[in-house]
Amino acid sequence: MRTFIYFVRHAESPYFEGMERSRGLSDKGKLDVLKINEILKDEEFDVFISSPYERAIQTINGAAGTNKIILYEELREREIGQIENMSFMEAKLKLYKDINFSFSKGESTIYAQRRAVNVIENILKENMGKKIVIGTHGDIMTLILNYFDNRYDFEFWESTSIPDIYKLEFEEQKLIELERLWN
Repeated sequence: MRTFIYFVRHAESPYFEGMERSRGLSDKGKLDVLKINEILKDEEFDVFISSPYERAIQTINGAAGTNKIILYEELREREIGQIENMSFMEAKLKLYKDINFSFSKGESTIYAQRRAVNVIENILKENMGKKIVIGTHGDIMTLILNYFDNRYDFEFWESTSIPDIYKLEFEEQKLIELERLWN
């Protein structure tokens, strides 16, 4: 039985130090949500799930309409931690190359991947044969995809946009197809 997950990477959100959970969308992000709604409008979704971060929730809220959005703490973005003596991109690459490494107060790739994949596997089991929208973040989405297919790596993460939409087709717990819907 085929199950479909639509990963919707959140729209643009202005960065404010210490407001990871509560920051919403920028004006451009709000306009992009209208495009997301247009792309998803003809699908009949069964379940709406999101990271607990406001920007992820706001990005799928229009597509959800009156449907409840179920929040999972484990789908939050990876905590990078305190980076010293390197750029953000160098730090991100280091985390992808050494999956067990973590910066102070941060999460390793393997840790963040395991916490998120455990939830995704449960979602797949509990929603077999359904269409599911998940409001997500670029890094945690990439780590989840990487678990199912190692071609989704740092270079894939770099290639994603804000926002972005990926339609995943699963047979049981096996990823059999991925299609990018955002252009």
